[in-house]
Amino acid sequence: MNREINKKGESDPAMNSGALIEAFLEMMSAERGASDNTLAAYRRDLDDIRDFLRARGHELAGAPTEALRTYLEHTAAQGFATSTQARKLSALRQFFKFLYAEGLRTDDPSSTIDAPKKTASLPKVLSEQDISRLIDRAENEAGDGDTSAIRMHALIEVLYATGLRVSELVSLPLAVATRDERYFLVRGKGGRDRMVPLSAKAKHAMKRWRDMRAAVAAFENSHWLFPATSQSGYLPRQVFARDLKALAARSGISTTRISPHVLRHAFASHLLQNGADLRSVQQLLGHADISTTQIYTHVLEERLVELVRDHHPLAD
Repeated sequence: MNREINKKGESDPAMNSGALIEAFLEMMSAERGASDNTLAAYRRDLDDIRDFLRARGHELAGAPTEALRTYLEHTAAQGFATSTQARKLSALRQFFKFLYAEGLRTDDPSSTIDAPKKTASLPKVLSEQDISRLIDRAENEAGDGDTSAIRMHALIEVLYATGLRVSELVSLPLAVATRDERYFLVRGKGGRDRMVPLSAKAKHAMKRWRDMRAAVAAFENSHWLFPATSQSGYLPRQVFARDLKALAARSGISTTRISPHVLRHAFASHLLQNGADLRSVQQLLGHADISTTQIYTHVLEERLVELVRDHHPLAD
């Protein structure tokens, strides 16, 4: 690919925006190691932008800055969250950097577009009491010997014990459950490995699920801990999220307050509430930058205020 695109993106009819999006995604996969989820998000955003621009007489690959700005203003007017707007702008920037690097454009029309200002928001967090109710309910239901209930109990215990991302949880290899160790390695975003602890309760729940799993003939040759008949071969995260909401409802917890990511937030917040330092929590969560972890500092602030109030000799 070495032909320069003109302002209307028409220098080579064979290399239309759709083909260039495919080439961009191939580069992101091969050279950047982007995950399937990341690639799918880029594809959705870029296809949406391409269709919007075509309806207004522009090809994405040759679009001017003002056309891109009009699209982003449209998404804001549609009520999309600032995080969604920022993600779409990020997709545009990555795409045009690719075109520039390949010599297909001599400019980057996205470079002068300001990112939308994000409003600070605290993560939803369940209390330790809510988590206990959820886990107790899962454990009680697993006591009946139902396969799905035993799997759900293992998923809940492991997620709260480790703070894994849901994609990391559902794609755990079977080998994790066969080792009698207090820690295991997980590969997270960007291909980075990290060590996460495993509680005795989580290990017990995993062993019970592994024993149940061994009795299911369809799972015999799978190397995933939570196998399924899906294309990936393991439990889809959407299925887990749906079943988690159903469990929350049976536990008396509002389904609007629960998701796999909320349990990851609870893992981090409860560690901080009980004395863990932010750097350790960063490592456990697999955040590349501690600034990502700092959203939890409100928990530390509350604990420090209580510490001063309760123990400082001059506190009221």
